[in-house]
Amino acid sequence: MTKLTTPYYLIDESRLLKNLKIIQQVRETSGAKSVLALKCFSTWCMFDLMRQYLDGTTSSSLYEARLGYEKFGKEVHAYSVGFSDQDIEEVKAFADKIIFNSISQLMRYHDAVRGMKLGLRINPGISYSHFDLADPARKYSRLGVSDSKQIMKTAPLLSGVMFHFNCENDDVENICAAIDFIGQTYGHLFERMEWVSLGGGLYFTKDGYRLDSFCQKLKNFGETFGVQVYLEPGEAAITGCAELVTTVLDVMHNDIDIAIVDASVEAHLLDHLIYGTTARLAAPEPGPHRMMIAGRTCLAGDVFGEYGLKTRLEVGDEVRIADAAGYTMVKKNWFNGLPMPAIVVRRLDGAIETIRTFGYRDFKHSLS
Repeated sequence: MTKLTTPYYLIDESRLLKNLKIIQQVRETSGAKSVLALKCFSTWCMFDLMRQYLDGTTSSSLYEARLGYEKFGKEVHAYSVGFSDQDIEEVKAFADKIIFNSISQLMRYHDAVRGMKLGLRINPGISYSHFDLADPARKYSRLGVSDSKQIMKTAPLLSGVMFHFNCENDDVENICAAIDFIGQTYGHLFERMEWVSLGGGLYFTKDGYRLDSFCQKLKNFGETFGVQVYLEPGEAAITGCAELVTTVLDVMHNDIDIAIVDASVEAHLLDHLIYGTTARLAAPEPGPHRMMIAGRTCLAGDVFGEYGLKTRLEVGDEVRIADAAGYTMVKKNWFNGLPMPAIVVRRLDGAIETIRTFGYRDFKHSLS
């Protein structure tokens, strides 16, 4: 591999393909369709491969919906916590399904989108999340409708409903019990629907996940209520398929050795800062030498984590941050004016292709 200028995101198609084949297996076994959650991963240079295994895209905004329509094709599910008048005018031209977050938005816009397949997000009052920040059923949640009587009154306007109540749920027993609960609670509604989305946040591409139980539950659900089941994989589609490749710029010591790399948690892996999690390393090898690896912004807490490494890092060494696809490129920013990581792909045949680089002009024109 030719030496590339760091930092860059390196997406590995062979790792991505492993996840996509599992998604295809779920579809073939259970009948459930999958639409890519663009809020997690919108790097459209990968869509030629992904569209072979997914049924379309789902969005959280007009721009995501438009990107899915223009670059992915297939089904376009357009959801937003709050549509504007302009959003509706634009999105109705290309969306296959428009999913509203509230009854008030449904009632406000249903005349403007009459004849289209409309959906409503339901908040079932249960959830699975390791973080309150990401819990759709947290106190005072604004995500979806919870009043069953009001939902039933709007049923004639709907072709389907969407649930999104999980975040990184890798517990198959939990999701099976939750699907049973939803069926028991809303079964009378589903009998009037054409489709039901069970949302994303389901880690069914994890090694060792009991796909047989998961697929059987999905199949039974769809057949019982006569609906097309949808899943909305984000992380499940791209987990483990990318790294953020960086270079050590300096090594300091303040009670612990600190390696400063040419990237940033704040600018390039923001979710780790938001949730207070530690980034996992793909390289260097683990070992007994304790070091902190930190970003180069002025933010004091711009730290990837503390690690036990095989040897002490030195200036010029390469550090690879693992699992750097989901909620990274969609959240990257120009904080401190740091160089934006390039987007690089390792193709299925092993060839390395630099898809996009960013420079000063991109930074300048992101402002005014």
